[in-house]
Amino acid sequence: MNKEIEQIIEKIKNLENELKKEIEKEDQKVSYKIKNRKIQFEKDVIQKQKDALESVFLYIKNAPLLYILTAPIIYGLIVPAILLDICVWIYQSINFRVYKIKPIKRSDYIVFDRQYLNYLNFIEKVNCVYCSYFNGLMAYVSEVAAVTEQFWCPIKHAKKIAYRHSRYDSFFAYGDYEAYKKELKALRKKLSQ
Repeated sequence: MNKEIEQIIEKIKNLENELKKEIEKEDQKVSYKIKNRKIQFEKDVIQKQKDALESVFLYIKNAPLLYILTAPIIYGLIVPAILLDICVWIYQSINFRVYKIKPIKRSDYIVFDRQYLNYLNFIEKVNCVYCSYFNGLMAYVSEVAAVTEQFWCPIKHAKKIAYRHSRYDSFFAYGDYEAYKKELKALRKKLSQ
């Protein structure tokens, strides 16, 4: 890969890390601690959160009818999501072992912690669990697919794509058969580290 491109990618990674740190600083304005994998708020924060809680009755009463009617469509995706989750687990368990690829940790992507927010009522908490699962699952599946693509076909597209996954920038230029033939083994080897 071109040295200039590598330098720009490195700058982007550094800027992303800097952005993460700034976001974490901003998030620290709400005082909480994580102890034994549980989130703990200070008592005054808990009370303020409870004061902001809207009852389930009011939540449903104030919800637009179309929101209520579309909820089954949203929640209907849970079945294919669970099937996808199981299939990707099996896929990774078998294939990544065969290819000697370091497995992707599902728990890095699917995180459940919004149940500790006292300003969410039961329905909001259920919605948050669903969104945490579904969006985390999609990110996890995307990373498993990205690793698979890095192993088998790490070639950029000739046409512009709307979404570039975490590994795309390290892929070979479209049509660069020399780099593909020379560097494929080295790129694959990075997956086992």
